[in-house]
Amino acid sequence: MTLFSLAAMSATLALFVWIGLRARPSQANFDEFVSARNSQPATALGLSFLASGMGAWILFVPPEIGAFVGPIALSGYAIGAALPFFILIWFGPAIRQRMPLGCSLSEFAQERYGTTMRHWITFMSVLYMLCFITAELTAIGAITGILSDIPGNLVIIGLALTTLLYTAWGGLRASLATDRWQAVLLIALLVAVGFLGFAGLPEGPLPVEMPNAPVSVGLSVAVTLIIAVTAANLFHQGYWQRIWAAKSDDALRKGAWIGGATTIAVVVFVGAMGMLAVMASKDLGSPPAPFFALLRGVDTWISLPILVLALALVASSVDTLQSGLASLFSTYSAKKSFHSLAAARWTTVLLMIPVIAVALQGISVLRLFLIADLLCATAIAPILLSLWKHMTARAALAGCSAGIAGAIVPGWVESASLGMGIYAASFPDGIPTLAPFLGALTASTIASVGVSLVHQKSRSKQ
Repeated sequence: MTLFSLAAMSATLALFVWIGLRARPSQANFDEFVSARNSQPATALGLSFLASGMGAWILFVPPEIGAFVGPIALSGYAIGAALPFFILIWFGPAIRQRMPLGCSLSEFAQERYGTTMRHWITFMSVLYMLCFITAELTAIGAITGILSDIPGNLVIIGLALTTLLYTAWGGLRASLATDRWQAVLLIALLVAVGFLGFAGLPEGPLPVEMPNAPVSVGLSVAVTLIIAVTAANLFHQGYWQRIWAAKSDDALRKGAWIGGATTIAVVVFVGAMGMLAVMASKDLGSPPAPFFALLRGVDTWISLPILVLALALVASSVDTLQSGLASLFSTYSAKKSFHSLAAARWTTVLLMIPVIAVALQGISVLRLFLIADLLCATAIAPILLSLWKHMTARAALAGCSAGIAGAIVPGWVESASLGMGIYAASFPDGIPTLAPFLGALTASTIASVGVSLVHQKSRSKQ
């Protein structure tokens, strides 16, 4: 079985390399490498949005939320995962018109608010994406260990080098091309694996009722997840690259609709498998993994399509993140020498070295992930308000600063200690809580709007 698994995973990675390298432009240049400008129709864009946002996390997080909190919280997670795409329907065309030659959110932040804001947006984007890619590589190593005798570190290195090969050579076009196939593959495999999981359920009524936490708990978790996931994903550079890769504004809107709708369907489907595992009285394991628990007892060969599914999920997110990080760094410097195809390729390679090194340690990055999510929540209001004509650079900076304070205040008030407030906002237990996210979003919004209105009023008096 190990030999078959290794052969299937190797063949899958080889297929991605072939697709990615074939998609590289015949006459590559820096702009084509980082933006694939005005090239993608709606369907290709929608599948790319789906694949880019997916990862091994869908095999763990939605099933756990469904299993332990219930459908309300799961709905919140699905909305949070898809909401960035729906925001792009409104936000994307406006940015394309304002910056037709752009390729990153940080560039837009500089054009709208200045250099300081660009530094802050870049820092948050890089922190979030590095956490994401490290977590994905760590997860594929863990999944391989669960389902086979193949060394997890071997798969981590193999997948990282494989995606690096076609993204460093083919740039964003390679990532977009592989995304289409990865999206189709993950949908087909999810349906197949889900069918087998449902087929393994006992006949008749299931022995346990559907997990359903109290409404107040479910709503609290749902709101927390909507804020956290939406805020973080809005700083995913891979999504912003696709704004400029869209063939037209109409293609962008339709592609974002496809990406959002399919993302909701996938998250709900996988989360429902977690609920079914509880209702079928399956042993969820320690640490709990409801998705895999539902499939326990099914024929052993089921591990093979799950391994390929996990590989496709991780590859689809990792190649997008690699391309996104490369474009973010290579366009960050004002020096034209950095705006070159060679510099972009080397940036892609060099950024992966520390990521692979951390992933090989098998360390959980959940707490760091949550901190990155919270930092993103402090800036979501200034970014979304950027299209408001009265919004100013001073208001944006005030909003971000107020957001940081707002994240700390709930813990500070509860403990009567500033130090404990800061500590609580760092999620010491690795569990997302509503208060810091709600405080960050509320304070940043009030400060951004308030400073803008004051500035507008003072100008009108002059």
